[in-house]
Amino acid sequence: MAILPDTVLGLSPWTWLFKVGPIATLVYALLWMVYAVTLHPLAKVPGPFWASVTRIWYMYQVYKGDMDKVQRAMHKRYGPVVRLAPNEVTSASAADIPKIYRFADPLLKTDFYPIWGAPQISKQPDQFTCIDEKEHTRYRKIVAPVYSLGNILKHQDYVAKCTTLFLERMTEFADKKEQVDIGSAIVSPTVFRALKSFEGIHTAAVDVVAQRVKKINAGIADRIDMLQQYSRIVRDKGEQTGFTDNEVTLEAYIAMLAGSDTTAIALRAALYFLMKHPGKLAKCREEIDAHRASLSSPIHYTESLTQLPYTSAAIKEAMHLHPSVGLSMQRHSPTTGVVLCGHFIPPGWRVGCNPCIMHFDRTVFGDDADDFQPERWLESEARSREMDKSLLTFGSGTRVLRHFDISMAHDRPWKTQDMWFHTQTDIIVNVKRR
Repeated sequence: MAILPDTVLGLSPWTWLFKVGPIATLVYALLWMVYAVTLHPLAKVPGPFWASVTRIWYMYQVYKGDMDKVQRAMHKRYGPVVRLAPNEVTSASAADIPKIYRFADPLLKTDFYPIWGAPQISKQPDQFTCIDEKEHTRYRKIVAPVYSLGNILKHQDYVAKCTTLFLERMTEFADKKEQVDIGSAIVSPTVFRALKSFEGIHTAAVDVVAQRVKKINAGIADRIDMLQQYSRIVRDKGEQTGFTDNEVTLEAYIAMLAGSDTTAIALRAALYFLMKHPGKLAKCREEIDAHRASLSSPIHYTESLTQLPYTSAAIKEAMHLHPSVGLSMQRHSPTTGVVLCGHFIPPGWRVGCNPCIMHFDRTVFGDDADDFQPERWLESEARSREMDKSLLTFGSGTRVLRHFDISMAHDRPWKTQDMWFHTQTDIIVNVKRR
């Protein structure tokens, strides 16, 4: 006896393709939608219907570049935990940060991260793209001394040269009395062109490392910088750790890829919010002028912390209101599952927090979380520490720009684009000497 009627078995391939195929696809899609919102393990997590049934919804929001605004509206409507995709949820509660981004038995990163890697440089993943926690721990121990705060502070003079270069560019704009979009001016033309593509960054990293290694091997290195320290690791521990010149190039690549954008975003945010709030800007200037005699030029990191508390707070507040990353930082739910604001998330599903959402948690930052208030960081050490725990920016380093009066040329909001990095444009300013 035939399993299917002869009328079905006798259909031509073209009939299956153009008639039966679409009907079967439609039936499958309808069944999936019903399952996704009723029986799926994440069905009880609230969120938009289309987000619950297809990841295309999330991809479209990211493509538009305004995921931070969309997600903020979602949390306002659905609550602290929402479903971003059929397999992903995100939390806006600071209480969930230590559950998702914990130190002990950390949650595994998702497959979102390896796509940022550079296999053409090294077969080993870098610290950002590595998913394997054991491998990440091993690699981190190799390069940890280079990234320690004490070591970074040894390179302040090199950072000062970059600051001086930026001030020189501002001087040029001031002398020409030209308006400038600091959204692009903050990156030098050469670097800006290189950042137009991953291939450009790859080429730049390879060239920089090759030139430095050649000088170091020839004994004519003119400075002790991070690249030279990496080369020492290759020389002293390379054979036993597998850390080669390829990994040195990889570190340079990641520094150019991630470091340039995040730093530029933070600088733009600080300048923008201070220009939008003249009273706060005046306080920063008064503080800097009061300590001018004891400050280096450019100002060093330690000086900014000890002598410029209000200016440091203003920069941190800018990073609070506009963090460099604007999408959920995904992790896999642990083998035991995790409870986020009363919702149990079974093992394996994606969970995360979006800095652009977390930084507006009123239980941590207060009812004025949306306002530019540097004073919140100076109220007490206890409150500052509590807010720091919920601050998901790339760090708290400070750089103070001075000697220039930078003012908004147009009193209009900036434009932002949220595609992982939360970049800003259309910050048109007038620059003049002080």
